[in-house]
Amino acid sequence: MKDQCVLVTGATRGIGWAISRRLADLGCHVVGVARNTQDIDFPGYLYSCDLSNAGDTEEVMRMLREKYPVDAIVNNVGAVTPQALGEVDLASLYDVLDLNVRVAVQVTQAFVPAMKARKEGRIINISSRAASGARARTSYSAAKGALEACTKTWALELAPYGITVNAVAPGPVETELFRLNHPPGSEAEQRALASIPLRRLGQPAEVAAAVTFLLSAEAAFITGQILGVDGGGSLVDC
Repeated sequence: MKDQCVLVTGATRGIGWAISRRLADLGCHVVGVARNTQDIDFPGYLYSCDLSNAGDTEEVMRMLREKYPVDAIVNNVGAVTPQALGEVDLASLYDVLDLNVRVAVQVTQAFVPAMKARKEGRIINISSRAASGARARTSYSAAKGALEACTKTWALELAPYGITVNAVAPGPVETELFRLNHPPGSEAEQRALASIPLRRLGQPAEVAAAVTFLLSAEAAFITGQILGVDGGGSLVDC
């Protein structure tokens, strides 16, 4: 993977940060895109973009397309707004679908023509265990389910060009955002742990390891797959 150019969205926090660091350690040229870029010692090239704005996204992607020969894309940026059915705010529904799905489509479309021309490329979408269903996650589950459907559709469309498309679906991962809503020792943390057969939280580095494997030469014959990194949480306990 040395010298490969990899674009990562949502690159400065949590899972995106871990992915960026691991790719840089492997010798990749990491192009990170995030809303907040101030005072961050990023291990690559970092660009500020409000990905929730389609116009800004198009402008930044056009600039990056002209500047970098992107070999791979990690569509990591996303958002979740917990709301139970009956309380789902439509504006929040649209926002969650937009940031999780529209951004992935828009970013990927910006670089796919060049990948097709080179007859190679890798695309990784960051999904979630919630795509299989989760309480109070109508918007998020719908968005990640759609992203997994995109993953399989793109894999079929792009296989003739030597481009692979896969998704990584984490379960609860110990990020700053997770800890904001699940403090150590809290009831919320205990509920999360109870849903994981391994009875521990995932670490961002473990998700990053799965992503880098799917980007590696060893994974060249894997496409259209959803790799769960969830401690067994997606299994049905009979």
